[in-house]
Parts: sequence; structure tokens; C-alpha cells
Amino acid sequence: MIDPNVLARIAETLEARKGAEPGSSYVASLYAKGLDAILKKVGEEATETVLAAKGGDKLALVRETADLWFHCLVMLAHAGLGPDDVLAELRRREGISGLDEKAARQV
Repeated sequence: MIDPNVLARIAETLEARKGAEPGSSYVASLYAKGLDAILKKVGEEATETVLAAKGGDKLALVRETADLWFHCLVMLAHAGLGPDDVLAELRRREGISGLDEKAARQV
């Protein structure tokens, strides 16, 4: 069974790592390096996800997507946001045409 709370638990862990020594965890080291390092990782993982999708290996695609989501959570946490913020936005968009939603953002 899929655990619906996994994103919240990861977000809690990421928040706890903000004040940790850089040598104590990978996430703490990313925070210490700053936003540019976090964004670089998001870009790298996005590229690897695209390549995995293009390559047709489903397991690689799942793993790379997990890496991408994880680094996006780090990026959100750095900005003081979390998965609930993204989920609220997705809920807001639910049932709205993507074309209409995008057009409304440009107003």
C-alpha cells in the first residue's frame, strides 16, 4: 500500500537538516552550498529523468523521477515551502482546463 504521508515525513526531515552540520548529511551539505547548488541538482535530475523516459527503462524512469522529486522538495524547503503548497496548487487546478488555467496566470 502507498503511504500518503511519505512526502510530509520527507519534508520534516528536510526541515530538520537545515540547521545540521554540512558533513552530517547530504541534504545539510546542499543547504550549506546554497540555492545555486540546489538548483543545479534539480536541473541535473530533470535531465536524467528526461533521458530515462527517452530510454524506455521503466525502473530507471521511476528512480530518476524519485531523485527529481526529492531535489524539488529540497528546493521547496529552502524557500520555506513544502509539498502541501504544491498539492494545494494542484487541487486548485483540478477540473480546470490546462489551457484556461495557463491563460488565467497571464492576466
